[in-house]
Amino acid sequence: MNFLKMHGIGNDYVFLREEELRGAGIPEAEFGEAAVRLADRHTGIGGDGLILVGESETAAARMRIFNADGSEAEMCGNGIRCVASWLFREGRIGERGVIETGAGPITVEVIGERSRGHDVRVDMGRPIFTPEKIPADLPAKTVALGGEEVEAIVAEPIAVGSERFEVTCVSMGNPHAVIFVPDVDSFPVPEWGPRIEHHPVFPARVNVEFVQVLAPGHLKQRTWERGSGETYACGTGASAVFAAAVLCGIAEKEARIHLRGGELIISWDGEGDLFMTGPAEESFRGTFDPSLLKEPEKDS
Repeated sequence: MNFLKMHGIGNDYVFLREEELRGAGIPEAEFGEAAVRLADRHTGIGGDGLILVGESETAAARMRIFNADGSEAEMCGNGIRCVASWLFREGRIGERGVIETGAGPITVEVIGERSRGHDVRVDMGRPIFTPEKIPADLPAKTVALGGEEVEAIVAEPIAVGSERFEVTCVSMGNPHAVIFVPDVDSFPVPEWGPRIEHHPVFPARVNVEFVQVLAPGHLKQRTWERGSGETYACGTGASAVFAAAVLCGIAEKEARIHLRGGELIISWDGEGDLFMTGPAEESFRGTFDPSLLKEPEKDS
């Protein structure tokens, strides 16, 4: 089977055509398990998960995202830039196109070329703050935003063991909890990330962003990604971080979000759609034996 390995500032995925996976006799119920095997960095190809690209009746293509633990995600900001670059290279979209996702149709724009990919601008839609739509079982406050008042979860404390964290919650088609910290480099993300991800106030689990404000237009982020652990980058997470920063009065209009794998530019006026701009690059491509997707034989 043919595969493509791409990444958006270090957030890396294995990319397959969905019809090839089905053609190999893998039923849809086993797509998650296929992701687990392919994403394994020791016995598989390796990555933060698997992205399937298939046909769509309403868009240029449909993308499905499976995390490294096999769970399916609604949306992936870095992943969709990679899909856009792939489709553009194949002539399936022009400079602008629409990709179907679990979070709805997303408009993408290829704005520049790189040696191994493209720079892509993504219309991420309007951030969602309504608690039940995130979802998050936490009280909301009335906050002024873009000339109107919205109900949002802003700096709401939650208890995690002996610690308390103030979370600002946003959905970018998938759930995020943003936590501002004084020094993100020294923060023990692997210790607290999974505990917050599985906290009972988040019924669908949650992606967790730990953020340091370097300047009003420059934020530094580390992400504990739901189902994958700490990743080098998270595009929906960077979008949620900027939305939370605007909501909290920390930033406005545009910011550079510095992640472990590089930088994304996020812009939002507090009223309309939020836009994310960043690179998508191919790492390598190749083939693998479909038996990799099957249960390995046990030694006698």
